[in-house]
Order: sequence, then structure tokens, then C-alpha cells
Amino acid sequence: MDHTASSIYRIDPHIALASVEETITTALSRLPHGVTVSVFFRADDIGVPSYNFYAMTDCFTRHNLPLCLAVVPAWLTGARWEAIRKRVNTSLPLWCWHQHGWSHRNHEPAGKKYEFGPSRTGPEIETELMRGRIRLESLLGDEFSPFFTPPWNRCSPLTMDALTRLQYSGISRSRGEQKKPAPLPDLYINIDLHTRKESDPHASLHNLCGEFTAAIDNAHVGIMLHHQRMDRPALLFLDGLLRIIAAQPRLKACDFNQLIRSP
Repeated sequence: MDHTASSIYRIDPHIALASVEETITTALSRLPHGVTVSVFFRADDIGVPSYNFYAMTDCFTRHNLPLCLAVVPAWLTGARWEAIRKRVNTSLPLWCWHQHGWSHRNHEPAGKKYEFGPSRTGPEIETELMRGRIRLESLLGDEFSPFFTPPWNRCSPLTMDALTRLQYSGISRSRGEQKKPAPLPDLYINIDLHTRKESDPHASLHNLCGEFTAAIDNAHVGIMLHHQRMDRPALLFLDGLLRIIAAQPRLKACDFNQLIRSP
């Protein structure tokens, strides 16, 4: 797993945040009077407690904002969950602990990475989905929410069918997967804070601001986090972004459960 911080965090976080705050304010000002926009954060690759993991959850606790945590079942053990519970009040309504595949392993021999992709059979997919869900339900109990984030933000139609049969409440993919309709509510992400590809930091900031503008224009703001790729500037940026969102009355921070209950 790549732990390299994206180039955008070579910019002073205060300068980057000023640009993002101006972008958010401008985009919201174009909306009709009284309209609010839901925003959610989804943190991927959860299961192994670490300094960065706790620094991320501390940010959300400090600003009293919800976070959807995509947990890799094979990574989470009883001992790791107990360690997390000693540092994080896991039962707070801030957290939406849900399923992130089974082992986050690519099964495709070529092309794009998938854990639950076109080369796998329906029975294989359903077996691993249930294996992961049973593991999380046994460890998390009532704190588990039946949502599914596929590793690499994509999965096959057979996986969609299995998720429906197994009565998952929703799926969270990437914006680029929206051309492939989902039979479940799709709480997709359209803003990426940490797995950005731009080599130039200023191009990265420009593109990030464009993502915020487009997301607000579409009244759907879904922000993806990867704590393993956060360095100190990235953590400072996240903390500042949460402050901006918490202070903006036209942004409504939600988790997956709240989003599917919204009109």
C-alpha cells in the first residue's frame, strides 16, 4: 500500500485552505436561497490502529462531525478492535462503521484492480461478502452498519446482485462508476483528498477546488480520505476543512444512515 502524501500537501495548508474556503463560499452563493447541501466523509482501509488513524478520528471528534469508516474485515481482529475502543468512543453517533470488501486483495489478472470484479463467480463473491459481514457483525455488534464500500471503488454487476440479496442498505463507489447503475442507494464519492495523482501541487489544488465546485453544484459532496497517506500538512488541512464545514450553515454533514433517510 502506497503511503506517499499527495503533492497538494507541499503547499502551506493555510494557503490551500483559504483557496478551498473561497471556492466553497462562492459555489454555495450561487445556489437558490435556503438550499442546503449534504456532505459526508468516507475513510477507507480501516482496521489497523495507528497514530494517523487516531489523529484522523480525533479531528472528527473535535469538530463533532460524522465519519463513515470503511473497515476491511480481514484486517480487523478482536485485539485491534479493543485497542480502537480504548482510544475512540466507537458507539458515538459520529461513526458509521461499515464493510470494505473482505481482504482488499486484487483478483483481476489484468486491467483495473477489483476485489469483487468480472473474473470472480457469483458464489465466490457471495461467500466472501458474507464472510466479511459476519466477522464485522461479530466484532462490532450493533455498531456495524450494513453499507458496502468496494475496494478501488468499483465492483461487478454480480456483486451488486449479491449485495441486494443480502439486504445491504447501500453502496459507496466513485463518481466515475455512476454510468453503471446500482440497485442500491449509491453514496458515491466525488472529492479525493489523499490519493491524488497530480505531480504539481498547484495543479492539484486547482483540481481539488474544481471538484468542490462541481460537487456543490450537483448538491452531492462525498469526500474520500486515506489516513495512511496523511502527513502533518495533510492532517492540518483536514482539521481546517472540518472547521470550515462545521461553520458553514448551508452544508449539512451526514453519515450514510442519515443520507438514505433524507428526502
